[in-house]
Amino acid sequence: PSTQHAWQEKPYLTPNEAAARLMVAPNTLRLWSEKGLLRAQTTAGGHRRFPREEVERFLRERHTRHASGDDTVTGQQRVLIVDDDSAFARYLRALISGAGGDSVATAIAHDGFEAGHMLHIFRPRTILLDLMMPGLDGFQVCHLIKNEPVTRATRVVAMTGYPTQANIQRILAAGAEACLSKPVDDEHLLDILGLNHDGPPSGLTSPSVDFS
Repeated sequence: PSTQHAWQEKPYLTPNEAAARLMVAPNTLRLWSEKGLLRAQTTAGGHRRFPREEVERFLRERHTRHASGDDTVTGQQRVLIVDDDSAFARYLRALISGAGGDSVATAIAHDGFEAGHMLHIFRPRTILLDLMMPGLDGFQVCHLIKNEPVTRATRVVAMTGYPTQANIQRILAAGAEACLSKPVDDEHLLDILGLNHDGPPSGLTSPSVDFS
């Protein structure tokens, strides 16, 4: 029988078998077990064994967390920053990482097409989306996100240097939950993301935004 079929026949898995099934290193598996996230039993000889049903439960829940952009195993939420202004995108990344630490993971896409790719690879919970980008703009990106069943639950927070009433109404109608003016209010942004923050990290200054 195949290795996978052999796992299905066994009521208990060794650490190496369980790690292979979950596609992680044995050390990661040990840490999860020590934190009580993955239940294990100890044999009379002192060896750790994982109930097969427990491993399968953990695997299903891990896939669910991954699809929702939230991983409670690592305690992280994922935020994708989509902006063609590289300096501004890096500033936001530093701001969010400085406020959230290990509780948040960030990634950057510099245009709408790259955002579409990252959406399925990175699977963010929240997208910080610039509206005015060349090619596929933020309005189109938001429309695609909200009309795709797999990504519909992704939070979209728009950002723009042109916060006209028409732009705000248009992006909210497309499914964004908020539209922030550039330069963004750091405290407001971090509040939206649910991150505790007492001001920008030391030495971090918001870059000027070119609206031309």
